[in-house]
Amino acid sequence: MSHKIENVSRRQFLKVSGVGASSFVLASSLGSFAPVWAQQNQNDVELNLFVSIHADNKVDIICHRSEMGQGVRTSIPQVVAEELCAKWDLVSVVQGQANKEYGSQNTDGSRSIRRFYTTLRQMGASARAMLEQAAADLWKVDVNSVYAEQSYVHHKDSNRKVSFGYIAEAAGKLSPPNPDSLTFKSKKDFKLIGKPVTGIDSTEIVSGQAEFGQDIRLQSMVYASIERAKVLGAKVTSYDADAAKSVKGVIDTFKMPEQPMPVVFHPMNGVAVIANNTWSALQGRKALNIDWELGDNSQHNTQEYIADLKANIVNKGNPIRVEGDVYSDLDQATDTHSATYSVPYLSQAPMEPSAATAVVKDGKCEIWACTQSPQVTQQNVAQALGIEPENVTVNVTFLGGAFGRKAKPDFSIEAALLAKQLKRPVKVVWSREDDIQQGFYHAVSVLHVAAAMDAKKQVTSWLQRTAFPSISWTFTGTVDEPQTGELSLGFGDVPFNIQNLSCETHKATGHIRIGWMRSVSNIQHSFAIGSFVDELASKAGISTHKMWHQLLGEDRLLNPKTDDFDYQNYGEPLEVFPVDIKRIKKALDLVVEKSGANQPTQENEGWGICVHRSFVSYCAVATKVKVVDNKVTVLEVHSAIDAGTVVNPDRVRSQQEGSMIFGLSLALLGEISVKDGAVEQSNFHDYQVLRMHQCPKIETYIIESDAPPGGVGEPGTPPVAPSLANAIYHASGKRIRDLPIKNHMAV
Repeated sequence: MSHKIENVSRRQFLKVSGVGASSFVLASSLGSFAPVWAQQNQNDVELNLFVSIHADNKVDIICHRSEMGQGVRTSIPQVVAEELCAKWDLVSVVQGQANKEYGSQNTDGSRSIRRFYTTLRQMGASARAMLEQAAADLWKVDVNSVYAEQSYVHHKDSNRKVSFGYIAEAAGKLSPPNPDSLTFKSKKDFKLIGKPVTGIDSTEIVSGQAEFGQDIRLQSMVYASIERAKVLGAKVTSYDADAAKSVKGVIDTFKMPEQPMPVVFHPMNGVAVIANNTWSALQGRKALNIDWELGDNSQHNTQEYIADLKANIVNKGNPIRVEGDVYSDLDQATDTHSATYSVPYLSQAPMEPSAATAVVKDGKCEIWACTQSPQVTQQNVAQALGIEPENVTVNVTFLGGAFGRKAKPDFSIEAALLAKQLKRPVKVVWSREDDIQQGFYHAVSVLHVAAAMDAKKQVTSWLQRTAFPSISWTFTGTVDEPQTGELSLGFGDVPFNIQNLSCETHKATGHIRIGWMRSVSNIQHSFAIGSFVDELASKAGISTHKMWHQLLGEDRLLNPKTDDFDYQNYGEPLEVFPVDIKRIKKALDLVVEKSGANQPTQENEGWGICVHRSFVSYCAVATKVKVVDNKVTVLEVHSAIDAGTVVNPDRVRSQQEGSMIFGLSLALLGEISVKDGAVEQSNFHDYQVLRMHQCPKIETYIIESDAPPGGVGEPGTPPVAPSLANAIYHASGKRIRDLPIKNHMAV
């Protein structure tokens, strides 16, 4: 395993990073710096991040992850610059292209900082150590007598100092330090980590200069809009090419290659209309008059599907985690309670629909895309074109929202196939209707929970079952039951200390494209479990806060693994990121205290609470509503998050606020319904997101912690729906178990 810092040619650096200015480059190959747990879980041993130091003392730091509003292009250089001791005003960020040397570039799972925090610090510390050694050599003094600060190396025994830019070339010629010899800065000396640093791209974004996927313009570029199958697997049997080409501006039509099942990341079958502008391409689509062979999935209807799942979910399922004897205790108990919950299909609905631009020439392809997964894009485009991955260059633009949708490269594959066919640059533009009707959806789900209580109102048994089409079905076409990774998202790791516990699954097959969405299966699991805790509290005549404490039991570290359940823990080892009951309680207690959720409310008002661990972070939410004449108004939402060590509290707060709004959108309004295999919704008029007048007061509390960094982008969403549904019950007495809430009352 090698580690080297070397002088890298400008050509090589440009090839990997796209830096345009003349500069000296320190290229840090940090495979040996990846912590053991990262190497084991994410194949990070080959990670390469590059630091470029200019002669004028400016520093370029590569961001190898995708920016979609979460602030990663600020937080990654923030960590590197902290240990480098670079002055923040001199730091610029360079977006890394798809490159296997970076390790995983898939910006998902709330792991950009969680997974790379130590490696990023080591990269900065290594470069700093070499700069300090170069300065010591220049002055012919002991290296222990010099120190880096604010992009200069200083000599302790004199007033001498030298800029990073001046000694960078000399530093690049030195042998790298042993990783074990590196010294990290003390937390008390941090100038950047833990500070609310303003987003490095803020000015560019608010001034309209930031380049998103939809903004790409290339010379001689044409535009493509694709009429895709509305039913998964449907095939084109005929279409009117002449009618489409009669539309002014339309250049040509092209039947997309028929794609096999399973779904994987293949584009949908359909017909592309090529035009010299987007509007003409869209109008040309309307004239295609396509005839389809619909296939078996045209029989899929969500109402019938959910009804079937509900009928089955009351039966005993496949157990994955069992403690004690739930069924015996439930049979003998005199005080039991049960409920069944459902969550519909959901769409990510980012503000910027997908877009990709491609050029294919001389056996090579270059892509510009708003992608969360540049490496997956590179691999899948290469496969579609029949070329090697190293012949595909993927440039990552800003993402105007993503939430999991843009982790799939189907839209980039479309652009590449069309560019190859037309032999000129092609930009594929997805419309809002395309995004809503032909996306990858969060799975429809049904959950059943039952419990028994003794004479002292102590819960003695807890039974839970879940059924939803697995994301794995998307990749196999045969999986018909939730998989271990999905069951590790707030289900099999239910944190309760109950004598009798059974977690079970039921079968559910896929009929539309199932994909990742912000917080994934935690959405339905938190909704059902968090709602049922509130129901038990009401039945027992105690506060929901007290019921949570009763169920959680004593402070401890939970290991949910069993012989039948290989708990995944978000890809992290339990010894580093344990399931810590104390931290769950702390988040819950803080949000209740700060919000006043245990205080009396006025008539027609109510509080609801929930706490949930996801992405190795702990988040509690308290929601206050008012219900009058069967109309709910959300008044306040408070969240408390323990995400371990926080790099940028300003971005954490922003992501929590975004999570609250995202969660409220899903709970109040979110519903994708399917009839005869086709999605019924088409735009924001019928797949609604939260409007400004519906947005409540939002407060966020960040719990200070020295634990390793946890996830931030997703943990805020899961507790929102149950806290909201619980608040509605306490304000009105109406218990809502089937989302969205708009189907039960005005919102």
